[in-house]
Amino acid sequence: MIAKIMMLLVFFAITIGVGLYCRKNATNVGDFVLGGRNVGPWMSAFSFGTAYFSAVVFVGYAGQFGWNFGMSVTWIGIGNALVGSLLAWVVLGRRTRIMTKHLEASTMPDFFAKRYDSQLLKVAVSAVIFLFLIPYSASVYKGLSELFAMAFGVDITYCIIVMAVLTAFYIILGGYIAEAMNDLIQGVIMLVGIVAVVVVVINSQGGLMAAAEKLSQVPCESNPALEGAYVSFLGPDPLLLLSVFILTSLGTWGLPQMVHKFYSIRNEKAIRIGTVISTVFAAIIAGGSYFLGSFGRLFYQPEADGRVVYDSIIPTMLEKALPDLLIGLVIIMVLAASMSTLAALVMASSSTFTLDFLKGTLARNMKEKTSMLLIKGFCAVFVLLSVIIALNPNSLITSLMSLSWGVLAGSFLGPFLYGLFWKRANKWGLWACIITAVGINMSNLMWAWTAPLKAGALAIVLSLVVAPLVSLLTPRLPGDFVEGAFYCFEEKVEVVIEQKALLVEEESEK
Repeated sequence: MIAKIMMLLVFFAITIGVGLYCRKNATNVGDFVLGGRNVGPWMSAFSFGTAYFSAVVFVGYAGQFGWNFGMSVTWIGIGNALVGSLLAWVVLGRRTRIMTKHLEASTMPDFFAKRYDSQLLKVAVSAVIFLFLIPYSASVYKGLSELFAMAFGVDITYCIIVMAVLTAFYIILGGYIAEAMNDLIQGVIMLVGIVAVVVVVINSQGGLMAAAEKLSQVPCESNPALEGAYVSFLGPDPLLLLSVFILTSLGTWGLPQMVHKFYSIRNEKAIRIGTVISTVFAAIIAGGSYFLGSFGRLFYQPEADGRVVYDSIIPTMLEKALPDLLIGLVIIMVLAASMSTLAALVMASSSTFTLDFLKGTLARNMKEKTSMLLIKGFCAVFVLLSVIIALNPNSLITSLMSLSWGVLAGSFLGPFLYGLFWKRANKWGLWACIITAVGINMSNLMWAWTAPLKAGALAIVLSLVVAPLVSLLTPRLPGDFVEGAFYCFEEKVEVVIEQKALLVEEESEK
Protein backbone atom coordinates (compact mmCIF):
# COMPACT_ATOMS: atom_id res chain seq x y z
CA MET A 1 0.00 0.00 0.00
CA ILE A 2 2.86 2.38 0.81
CA ALA A 3 4.44 1.71 -2.59
CA LYS A 4 1.14 2.37 -4.38
CA ILE A 5 0.60 5.60 -2.49
CA MET A 6 4.15 6.78 -3.26
CA MET A 7 3.64 6.08 -6.97
CA LEU A 8 0.43 8.12 -6.89
CA LEU A 9 2.10 11.03 -5.12
CA VAL A 10 4.96 11.13 -7.64
CA PHE A 11 2.45 11.09 -10.50
CA PHE A 12 0.41 13.89 -8.93
CA ALA A 13 3.55 15.97 -8.35
CA ILE A 14 4.65 15.63 -12.00
CA THR A 15 1.18 16.51 -13.26
CA ILE A 16 0.90 19.62 -11.12
CA GLY A 17 4.49 20.59 -11.94
CA VAL A 18 3.73 20.53 -15.67
CA GLY A 19 0.71 22.77 -15.09
CA LEU A 20 2.82 25.27 -13.16
CA TYR A 21 5.62 25.14 -15.76
CA CYS A 22 3.22 25.80 -18.66
CA ARG A 23 1.42 28.63 -16.93
CA LYS A 24 3.62 31.25 -18.63
CA ASN A 25 2.65 29.84 -22.06
CA ALA A 26 -1.10 30.30 -21.52
CA THR A 27 -1.50 34.04 -21.17
CA ASN A 28 -4.03 34.60 -23.98
CA VAL A 29 -6.98 32.74 -25.47
CA GLY A 30 -5.11 31.51 -28.56
CA ASP A 31 -2.29 30.00 -26.52
CA PHE A 32 -4.63 28.63 -23.85
CA VAL A 33 -6.94 26.88 -26.33
CA LEU A 34 -4.61 26.01 -29.24
CA GLY A 35 -1.08 26.18 -27.90
CA GLY A 36 -0.30 28.86 -30.49
CA ARG A 37 -0.82 26.27 -33.29
CA ASN A 38 2.78 25.21 -32.72
CA VAL A 39 2.54 21.77 -31.12
CA GLY A 40 5.04 19.18 -32.37
CA PRO A 41 4.29 15.68 -33.73
CA TRP A 42 5.03 13.66 -30.59
CA MET A 43 2.88 15.77 -28.30
CA SER A 44 0.11 16.00 -30.92
CA ALA A 45 0.08 12.24 -31.54
CA PHE A 46 0.15 11.32 -27.87
CA SER A 47 -2.45 13.97 -27.13
CA PHE A 48 -4.73 12.43 -29.78
CA GLY A 49 -4.16 8.90 -28.47
CA THR A 50 -4.57 9.67 -24.80
CA ALA A 51 -7.74 11.66 -25.50
CA TYR A 52 -9.02 8.61 -27.39
CA PHE A 53 -8.36 5.94 -24.76
CA SER A 54 -9.20 6.17 -21.08
CA ALA A 55 -10.71 4.16 -18.25
CA VAL A 56 -13.84 3.94 -20.42
CA VAL A 57 -12.00 1.66 -22.86
CA PHE A 58 -9.80 -0.18 -20.37
CA VAL A 59 -12.46 -0.81 -17.70
CA GLY A 60 -15.86 -0.34 -19.38
CA TYR A 61 -15.57 -1.38 -23.02
CA ALA A 62 -12.81 -3.99 -22.62
CA GLY A 63 -14.70 -5.56 -19.74
CA GLN A 64 -18.19 -5.60 -21.23
CA PHE A 65 -17.34 -6.46 -24.82
CA GLY A 66 -14.55 -8.84 -23.90
CA TRP A 67 -17.19 -10.71 -21.90
CA ASN A 68 -19.72 -10.61 -24.76
CA PHE A 69 -17.44 -11.34 -27.74
CA GLY A 70 -14.38 -13.15 -26.41
CA MET A 71 -11.20 -12.92 -28.51
CA SER A 72 -13.04 -11.45 -31.50
CA VAL A 73 -13.23 -8.20 -29.48
CA THR A 74 -9.65 -7.59 -30.64
CA TRP A 75 -11.15 -6.49 -33.98
CA ILE A 76 -12.37 -3.37 -32.19
CA GLY A 77 -8.81 -2.51 -31.16
CA ILE A 78 -7.60 -3.06 -34.73
CA GLY A 79 -10.38 -0.80 -36.00
CA ASN A 80 -9.46 1.90 -33.47
CA ALA A 81 -5.87 1.86 -34.77
CA LEU A 82 -6.58 1.72 -38.53
CA VAL A 83 -9.82 3.71 -38.84
CA GLY A 84 -9.95 5.76 -35.64
CA SER A 85 -6.29 6.83 -35.80
CA LEU A 86 -4.52 6.13 -39.12
CA LEU A 87 -7.35 7.10 -41.50
CA ALA A 88 -8.44 9.99 -39.28
CA TRP A 89 -4.97 11.53 -39.52
CA VAL A 90 -4.57 10.79 -43.24
CA VAL A 91 -8.00 12.09 -44.28
CA LEU A 92 -8.63 14.89 -41.79
CA GLY A 93 -5.26 16.00 -40.43
CA ARG A 94 -3.80 18.18 -43.16
CA ARG A 95 -7.03 19.73 -44.46
CA THR A 96 -8.28 20.49 -40.94
CA ARG A 97 -5.05 22.28 -40.05
CA ILE A 98 -5.04 24.31 -43.28
CA MET A 99 -8.71 25.32 -43.39
CA THR A 100 -9.09 26.12 -39.69
CA LYS A 101 -6.06 28.39 -39.86
CA HIS A 102 -7.36 30.01 -43.05
CA LEU A 103 -10.77 30.63 -41.48
CA GLU A 104 -9.18 31.62 -38.16
CA ALA A 105 -11.35 29.04 -36.39
CA SER A 106 -10.23 27.88 -32.95
CA THR A 107 -13.10 25.50 -32.11
CA MET A 108 -15.45 23.18 -33.99
CA PRO A 109 -18.49 25.52 -33.64
CA ASP A 110 -16.34 28.39 -34.89
CA PHE A 111 -15.32 26.30 -37.90
CA PHE A 112 -18.92 25.42 -38.73
CA ALA A 113 -20.02 29.05 -38.40
CA LYS A 114 -17.32 30.29 -40.79
CA ARG A 115 -17.48 27.37 -43.22
CA TYR A 116 -21.30 27.38 -43.46
CA ASP A 117 -21.88 31.12 -42.94
CA SER A 118 -24.18 30.82 -39.92
CA GLN A 119 -23.64 32.36 -36.49
CA LEU A 120 -26.75 30.58 -35.22
CA LEU A 121 -25.04 27.27 -35.93
CA LYS A 122 -22.15 28.30 -33.70
CA VAL A 123 -24.50 28.73 -30.76
CA ALA A 124 -26.39 25.48 -31.40
CA VAL A 125 -23.29 23.37 -31.95
CA SER A 126 -21.58 24.75 -28.84
CA ALA A 127 -24.62 23.91 -26.72
CA VAL A 128 -24.73 20.34 -28.08
CA ILE A 129 -21.01 19.87 -27.39
CA PHE A 130 -21.18 21.18 -23.84
CA LEU A 131 -24.23 19.12 -22.91
CA PHE A 132 -23.19 15.81 -24.46
CA LEU A 133 -19.53 15.81 -23.48
CA ILE A 134 -20.67 15.72 -19.85
CA PRO A 135 -21.90 12.07 -19.88
CA TYR A 136 -18.65 10.98 -21.57
CA SER A 137 -16.64 12.76 -18.90
CA ALA A 138 -18.79 11.10 -16.22
CA SER A 139 -18.08 7.66 -17.73
CA VAL A 140 -14.33 8.32 -17.44
CA TYR A 141 -14.65 9.24 -13.75
CA LYS A 142 -16.76 6.17 -13.10
CA GLY A 143 -14.34 3.82 -14.83
CA LEU A 144 -11.36 5.05 -12.88
CA SER A 145 -13.18 5.02 -9.55
CA GLU A 146 -13.88 1.30 -9.92
CA LEU A 147 -10.14 0.60 -10.12
CA PHE A 148 -9.32 2.93 -7.23
CA ALA A 149 -11.89 1.23 -5.03
CA MET A 150 -10.35 -2.16 -5.86
CA ALA A 151 -6.75 -1.08 -5.27
CA PHE A 152 -7.13 1.10 -2.17
CA GLY A 153 -10.45 0.09 -0.66
CA VAL A 154 -11.53 3.73 -0.78
CA ASP A 155 -15.09 4.87 -1.42
CA ILE A 156 -15.46 5.79 -5.09
CA THR A 157 -16.86 9.20 -4.13
CA TYR A 158 -13.48 10.32 -2.80
CA CYS A 159 -11.67 8.86 -5.84
CA ILE A 160 -13.85 10.84 -8.23
CA ILE A 161 -13.50 14.10 -6.31
CA VAL A 162 -9.68 13.91 -6.02
CA MET A 163 -9.31 13.14 -9.71
CA ALA A 164 -11.66 15.96 -10.68
CA VAL A 165 -9.79 18.54 -8.61
CA LEU A 166 -6.40 17.49 -9.97
CA THR A 167 -7.52 17.55 -13.62
CA ALA A 168 -9.18 20.95 -13.27
CA PHE A 169 -6.09 22.32 -11.51
CA TYR A 170 -3.52 21.64 -14.21
CA ILE A 171 -5.83 22.56 -17.08
CA ILE A 172 -6.82 25.88 -15.51
CA LEU A 173 -3.15 26.65 -14.86
CA GLY A 174 -1.47 25.68 -18.11
CA GLY A 175 -4.13 25.31 -20.80
CA TYR A 176 -3.58 23.26 -23.96
CA ILE A 177 0.23 23.10 -23.71
CA ALA A 178 -0.02 21.68 -20.18
CA GLU A 179 -2.57 19.18 -21.49
CA ALA A 180 -0.34 18.13 -24.41
CA MET A 181 2.83 17.86 -22.31
CA ASN A 182 1.07 15.79 -19.67
CA ASP A 183 -0.44 13.66 -22.44
CA LEU A 184 3.06 12.78 -23.66
CA ILE A 185 4.18 11.73 -20.18
CA GLN A 186 0.94 9.90 -19.49
CA GLY A 187 1.06 8.17 -22.88
CA VAL A 188 4.47 6.65 -22.13
CA ILE A 189 3.11 5.35 -18.82
CA MET A 190 0.14 3.82 -20.64
CA LEU A 191 2.37 2.00 -23.15
CA VAL A 192 4.56 0.47 -20.46
CA GLY A 193 1.57 -0.40 -18.29
CA ILE A 194 -0.60 -2.15 -20.87
CA VAL A 195 2.25 -4.36 -22.14
CA ALA A 196 3.17 -5.41 -18.58
CA VAL A 197 -0.44 -6.12 -17.62
CA VAL A 198 -1.25 -8.24 -20.70
CA VAL A 199 1.90 -10.35 -20.24
CA VAL A 200 1.29 -10.99 -16.53
CA VAL A 201 -2.45 -11.72 -16.88
CA ILE A 202 -1.94 -14.20 -19.75
CA ASN A 203 0.92 -15.92 -17.94
CA SER A 204 -1.30 -16.31 -14.87
CA GLN A 205 -3.43 -18.67 -16.99
CA GLY A 206 -0.45 -20.72 -18.16
CA GLY A 207 0.31 -18.72 -21.31
CA LEU A 208 -1.63 -17.68 -24.40
CA MET A 209 -2.46 -21.13 -25.75
CA ALA A 210 -3.59 -22.42 -22.37
CA ALA A 211 -5.75 -19.33 -21.79
CA ALA A 212 -7.31 -19.65 -25.27
CA GLU A 213 -8.03 -23.34 -24.66
CA LYS A 214 -9.79 -22.57 -21.38
CA LEU A 215 -11.82 -19.82 -23.05
CA SER A 216 -12.84 -22.15 -25.88
CA GLN A 217 -14.49 -24.43 -23.31
CA VAL A 218 -16.75 -21.70 -21.94
CA PRO A 219 -20.34 -22.28 -23.22
CA CYS A 220 -21.92 -19.48 -25.23
CA GLU A 221 -24.78 -17.84 -23.32
CA SER A 222 -26.64 -16.53 -26.38
CA ASN A 223 -26.27 -19.76 -28.38
CA PRO A 224 -25.28 -22.85 -26.32
CA ALA A 225 -25.00 -24.96 -29.49
CA LEU A 226 -22.17 -22.73 -30.77
CA GLU A 227 -18.99 -24.33 -29.44
CA GLY A 228 -15.85 -22.27 -28.98
CA ALA A 229 -17.74 -19.03 -29.69
CA TYR A 230 -15.45 -16.90 -27.53
CA VAL A 231 -12.33 -17.83 -29.51
CA SER A 232 -13.99 -17.64 -32.94
CA PHE A 233 -13.16 -15.16 -35.72
CA LEU A 234 -16.23 -12.91 -35.34
CA GLY A 235 -17.58 -14.07 -31.97
CA PRO A 236 -21.16 -14.93 -31.03
CA ASP A 237 -22.74 -11.63 -32.20
CA PRO A 238 -21.06 -10.16 -35.33
CA LEU A 239 -23.70 -7.42 -35.81
CA LEU A 240 -23.21 -6.04 -32.32
CA LEU A 241 -19.44 -6.30 -32.81
CA LEU A 242 -19.78 -4.22 -35.98
CA SER A 243 -21.78 -1.59 -34.09
CA VAL A 244 -19.06 -1.21 -31.48
CA PHE A 245 -16.45 -1.09 -34.25
CA ILE A 246 -18.28 1.80 -35.97
CA LEU A 247 -19.00 3.71 -32.78
CA THR A 248 -15.47 3.59 -31.38
CA SER A 249 -13.50 3.82 -34.65
CA LEU A 250 -15.42 6.03 -37.08
CA GLY A 251 -16.86 8.07 -34.23
CA THR A 252 -13.54 9.82 -33.52
CA TRP A 253 -13.80 11.66 -36.85
CA GLY A 254 -16.67 13.78 -35.55
CA LEU A 255 -15.70 14.34 -31.91
CA PRO A 256 -14.68 17.94 -31.14
CA GLN A 257 -12.03 16.96 -28.58
CA MET A 258 -10.36 14.69 -31.17
CA VAL A 259 -10.33 16.85 -34.32
CA HIS A 260 -9.21 19.77 -32.14
CA LYS A 261 -5.77 18.10 -32.05
CA PHE A 262 -5.36 18.81 -35.76
CA TYR A 263 -6.02 22.53 -35.25
CA SER A 264 -2.89 22.99 -33.17
CA ILE A 265 -0.27 20.83 -34.89
CA ARG A 266 2.79 22.70 -36.12
CA ASN A 267 3.18 21.87 -39.83
CA GLU A 268 2.79 19.23 -42.54
CA LYS A 269 5.91 17.31 -41.54
CA ALA A 270 4.56 17.08 -38.00
CA ILE A 271 1.30 15.66 -39.38
CA ARG A 272 3.15 12.89 -41.26
CA ILE A 273 5.20 11.91 -38.22
CA GLY A 274 2.20 12.22 -35.92
CA THR A 275 0.18 9.85 -38.13
CA VAL A 276 2.67 7.03 -37.60
CA ILE A 277 3.09 7.64 -33.87
CA SER A 278 -0.65 7.88 -33.24
CA THR A 279 -1.39 4.66 -35.15
CA VAL A 280 1.25 2.64 -33.30
CA PHE A 281 0.05 4.05 -29.99
CA ALA A 282 -3.56 3.12 -30.75
CA ALA A 283 -2.62 -0.39 -31.87
CA ILE A 284 -0.80 -1.10 -28.61
CA ILE A 285 -3.25 0.56 -26.22
CA ALA A 286 -6.57 -0.39 -27.84
CA GLY A 287 -5.41 -3.77 -29.08
CA GLY A 288 -3.92 -4.62 -25.70
CA SER A 289 -6.95 -3.43 -23.71
CA TYR A 290 -9.53 -5.35 -25.73
CA PHE A 291 -7.33 -8.45 -25.98
CA LEU A 292 -6.97 -8.39 -22.21
CA GLY A 293 -10.74 -8.00 -21.76
CA SER A 294 -11.40 -11.05 -23.92
CA PHE A 295 -10.21 -13.31 -21.06
CA GLY A 296 -12.56 -11.77 -18.48
CA ARG A 297 -14.63 -14.98 -18.22
CA LEU A 298 -11.61 -16.83 -16.83
CA PHE A 299 -11.46 -14.51 -13.81
CA TYR A 300 -14.90 -13.04 -13.11
CA GLN A 301 -17.94 -14.90 -11.80
CA PRO A 302 -21.47 -13.42 -12.15
CA GLU A 303 -23.37 -12.34 -9.06
CA ALA A 304 -25.48 -14.83 -7.11
CA ASP A 305 -28.57 -13.77 -9.07
CA GLY A 306 -26.75 -14.32 -12.38
CA ARG A 307 -26.24 -10.62 -13.03
CA VAL A 308 -22.96 -9.52 -14.62
CA VAL A 309 -21.54 -6.23 -13.36
CA TYR A 310 -19.53 -5.31 -16.45
CA ASP A 311 -17.67 -2.45 -14.79
CA SER A 312 -16.23 -4.88 -12.23
CA ILE A 313 -14.82 -7.43 -14.69
CA ILE A 314 -11.43 -5.80 -15.35
CA PRO A 315 -10.87 -4.75 -11.70
CA THR A 316 -11.61 -8.34 -10.61
CA MET A 317 -9.23 -9.73 -13.23
CA LEU A 318 -6.42 -7.43 -12.13
CA GLU A 319 -7.01 -8.12 -8.45
CA LYS A 320 -6.70 -11.88 -9.01
CA ALA A 321 -3.82 -11.88 -11.50
CA LEU A 322 -1.49 -9.03 -10.56
CA PRO A 323 0.88 -8.51 -7.63
CA ASP A 324 0.28 -5.38 -5.55
CA LEU A 325 3.15 -3.41 -7.09
CA LEU A 326 1.90 -4.02 -10.62
CA ILE A 327 -1.61 -3.05 -9.54
CA GLY A 328 -0.07 0.26 -8.51
CA LEU A 329 1.36 0.63 -12.03
CA VAL A 330 -2.06 -0.16 -13.52
CA ILE A 331 -3.68 2.49 -11.35
CA ILE A 332 -1.14 5.04 -12.58
CA MET A 333 -1.66 3.87 -16.17
CA VAL A 334 -5.45 4.19 -16.08
CA LEU A 335 -5.22 7.41 -14.09
CA ALA A 336 -2.90 8.79 -16.78
CA ALA A 337 -5.23 7.69 -19.57
CA SER A 338 -8.30 9.05 -17.84
CA MET A 339 -6.85 12.40 -16.84
CA SER A 340 -5.62 13.07 -20.37
CA THR A 341 -9.06 12.24 -21.77
CA LEU A 342 -10.73 14.41 -19.16
CA ALA A 343 -8.36 17.27 -19.93
CA ALA A 344 -9.32 17.11 -23.60
CA LEU A 345 -13.02 17.04 -22.74
CA VAL A 346 -12.75 19.90 -20.27
CA MET A 347 -10.79 22.05 -22.72
CA ALA A 348 -13.16 21.37 -25.63
CA SER A 349 -16.34 22.01 -23.66
CA SER A 350 -15.28 25.09 -21.68
CA SER A 351 -13.64 26.89 -24.60
CA THR A 352 -16.59 26.10 -26.85
CA PHE A 353 -19.19 27.27 -24.36
CA THR A 354 -17.33 30.52 -23.67
CA LEU A 355 -16.08 31.50 -27.12
CA ASP A 356 -18.98 30.21 -29.18
CA PHE A 357 -22.08 30.19 -26.98
CA LEU A 358 -21.66 33.12 -24.59
CA LYS A 359 -19.67 35.27 -26.98
CA GLY A 360 -22.17 34.50 -29.72
CA THR A 361 -25.24 35.44 -27.68
CA LEU A 362 -24.97 37.28 -24.36
CA ALA A 363 -21.52 38.88 -24.48
CA ARG A 364 -20.59 39.74 -28.05
CA ASN A 365 -17.98 42.32 -26.98
CA MET A 366 -16.26 40.10 -24.44
CA LYS A 367 -12.68 41.17 -23.71
CA GLU A 368 -9.68 38.80 -23.85
CA LYS A 369 -9.18 38.78 -20.09
CA THR A 370 -12.84 38.07 -19.45
CA SER A 371 -12.78 35.22 -21.98
CA MET A 372 -9.83 33.63 -20.20
CA LEU A 373 -11.52 33.87 -16.81
CA LEU A 374 -14.77 32.41 -18.13
CA ILE A 375 -13.03 29.52 -19.91
CA LYS A 376 -11.28 28.62 -16.67
CA GLY A 377 -14.51 29.02 -14.73
CA PHE A 378 -16.42 26.71 -17.06
CA CYS A 379 -13.60 24.17 -16.76
CA ALA A 380 -14.60 23.91 -13.11
CA VAL A 381 -18.35 23.86 -13.90
CA PHE A 382 -17.92 21.08 -16.46
CA VAL A 383 -15.91 18.98 -14.02
CA LEU A 384 -18.54 19.48 -11.29
CA LEU A 385 -21.45 18.41 -13.53
CA SER A 386 -19.52 15.34 -14.67
CA VAL A 387 -18.83 14.34 -11.07
CA ILE A 388 -22.52 14.61 -10.17
CA ILE A 389 -23.48 12.21 -12.98
CA ALA A 390 -20.59 9.84 -12.20
CA LEU A 391 -21.74 9.51 -8.59
CA ASN A 392 -25.06 8.07 -9.78
CA PRO A 393 -24.73 4.33 -8.92
CA ASN A 394 -27.03 3.33 -11.80
CA SER A 395 -24.85 4.88 -14.51
CA LEU A 396 -23.19 2.27 -16.73
CA ILE A 397 -19.88 3.32 -18.27
CA THR A 398 -20.58 2.05 -21.78
CA SER A 399 -24.08 3.55 -21.88
CA LEU A 400 -22.81 7.01 -20.94
CA MET A 401 -20.08 6.89 -23.56
CA SER A 402 -22.40 5.52 -26.26
CA LEU A 403 -24.87 8.35 -25.69
CA SER A 404 -22.17 10.99 -25.86
CA TRP A 405 -20.34 9.64 -28.91
CA GLY A 406 -23.57 8.79 -30.70
CA VAL A 407 -24.94 12.34 -30.43
CA LEU A 408 -21.68 14.20 -31.07
CA ALA A 409 -20.21 12.09 -33.86
CA GLY A 410 -23.65 11.56 -35.39
CA SER A 411 -24.20 15.32 -35.46
CA PHE A 412 -20.79 16.44 -36.71
CA LEU A 413 -18.99 13.66 -38.60
CA GLY A 414 -20.68 14.11 -41.98
CA PRO A 415 -20.83 17.93 -41.95
CA PHE A 416 -17.20 18.22 -40.81
CA LEU A 417 -15.83 15.72 -43.33
CA TYR A 418 -17.83 17.05 -46.29
CA GLY A 419 -17.14 20.61 -45.19
CA LEU A 420 -13.42 20.02 -45.69
CA PHE A 421 -13.67 18.33 -49.09
CA TRP A 422 -16.97 19.21 -50.80
CA LYS A 423 -17.96 22.73 -51.82
CA ARG A 424 -21.64 21.81 -52.13
CA ALA A 425 -22.00 20.97 -48.41
CA ASN A 426 -24.16 23.52 -46.57
CA LYS A 427 -25.61 24.43 -43.18
CA TRP A 428 -28.90 22.61 -43.75
CA GLY A 429 -27.01 19.31 -43.91
CA LEU A 430 -25.51 20.09 -40.51
CA TRP A 431 -28.89 21.03 -39.00
CA ALA A 432 -30.37 17.78 -40.33
CA CYS A 433 -27.54 15.71 -38.82
CA ILE A 434 -27.95 17.36 -35.42
CA ILE A 435 -31.70 16.71 -35.41
CA THR A 436 -31.21 13.10 -36.56
CA ALA A 437 -28.46 12.22 -34.06
CA VAL A 438 -30.13 13.87 -31.07
CA GLY A 439 -33.47 12.35 -32.03
CA ILE A 440 -32.14 8.80 -32.37
CA ASN A 441 -30.07 8.76 -29.19
CA MET A 442 -32.48 10.65 -26.93
CA SER A 443 -35.48 8.61 -28.05
CA ASN A 444 -33.49 5.46 -27.32
CA LEU A 445 -32.53 6.86 -23.91
CA MET A 446 -36.21 7.37 -23.07
CA TRP A 447 -37.78 4.28 -24.66
CA ALA A 448 -34.81 1.85 -24.96
CA TRP A 449 -35.75 0.50 -28.38
CA THR A 450 -32.21 -0.85 -28.91
CA ALA A 451 -28.80 -1.01 -27.21
CA PRO A 452 -27.24 2.47 -26.70
CA LEU A 453 -24.18 1.59 -28.76
CA LYS A 454 -26.35 0.42 -31.69
CA ALA A 455 -28.25 3.72 -31.58
CA GLY A 456 -24.95 5.61 -31.54
CA ALA A 457 -23.52 3.61 -34.45
CA LEU A 458 -26.71 4.15 -36.46
CA ALA A 459 -26.52 7.93 -35.93
CA ILE A 460 -22.87 7.98 -37.07
CA VAL A 461 -23.57 6.05 -40.27
CA LEU A 462 -26.62 8.18 -41.06
CA SER A 463 -24.52 11.33 -40.65
CA LEU A 464 -22.52 10.33 -43.74
CA VAL A 465 -25.77 9.96 -45.70
CA VAL A 466 -27.96 12.77 -44.32
CA ALA A 467 -25.38 15.56 -44.71
CA PRO A 468 -24.85 15.23 -48.49
CA LEU A 469 -28.46 14.32 -49.23
CA VAL A 470 -29.92 17.36 -47.49
CA SER A 471 -27.19 19.60 -48.92
CA LEU A 472 -28.15 18.55 -52.45
CA LEU A 473 -31.85 19.18 -51.81
CA THR A 474 -31.39 22.65 -50.30
CA PRO A 475 -30.05 25.97 -51.69
CA ARG A 476 -26.33 26.36 -52.30
CA LEU A 477 -24.16 28.72 -50.32
CA PRO A 478 -23.04 31.81 -52.28
CA GLY A 479 -20.33 30.87 -54.77
CA ASP A 480 -17.91 33.62 -53.76
CA PHE A 481 -18.21 32.65 -50.10
CA VAL A 482 -17.45 28.98 -50.79
CA GLU A 483 -14.52 29.78 -53.08
CA GLY A 484 -13.10 32.00 -50.35
CA ALA A 485 -13.30 29.17 -47.83
CA PHE A 486 -11.54 26.73 -50.18
CA TYR A 487 -8.97 29.21 -51.48
CA CYS A 488 -6.45 27.93 -48.90
CA PHE A 489 -6.14 24.64 -50.82
CA GLU A 490 -5.53 26.37 -54.16
CA GLU A 491 -3.17 29.12 -53.03
CA LYS A 492 0.15 29.09 -54.93
CA VAL A 493 3.40 29.25 -52.99
CA GLU A 494 6.51 30.76 -54.59
CA VAL A 495 9.67 28.72 -54.00
CA VAL A 496 12.98 30.61 -53.93
CA ILE A 497 16.14 28.71 -54.96
CA GLU A 498 19.54 30.03 -53.96
CA GLN A 499 21.48 31.60 -56.84
CA LYS A 500 24.63 29.69 -55.88
CA ALA A 501 22.90 26.38 -56.54
CA LEU A 502 21.77 27.59 -59.97
CA LEU A 503 25.30 28.61 -60.96
CA VAL A 504 26.65 25.21 -60.00
CA GLU A 505 24.01 23.48 -62.11
CA GLU A 506 24.75 25.71 -65.13
CA GLU A 507 28.47 25.01 -64.89
CA SER A 508 27.90 21.27 -64.67
CA GLU A 509 25.77 21.40 -67.83
CA LYS A 510 28.62 23.07 -69.73
